[in-house]
Amino acid sequence: MVAPAERMKAMRARRRADGLREVRLVVPDARAEIIRRRVARQVARLSPDGEGGALEWIESVSEFDEAG
Repeated sequence: MVAPAERMKAMRARRRADGLREVRLVVPDARAEIIRRRVARQVARLSPDGEGGALEWIESVSEFDEAG
């Protein structure tokens, strides 16, 4: 049986050969209470007037619009 580290090494080599690059992404854990409080504070500070333009732009460029 091949060791897990060797399997991962082989998988990465196959991906590199296929032109793929591995990227590690670290994001805040939304399950953590401290993160939930931080997000709630940031959302409470949003201004509907200030965010309207951004939301309109997002909707205008969205590929999931009603025109299909």
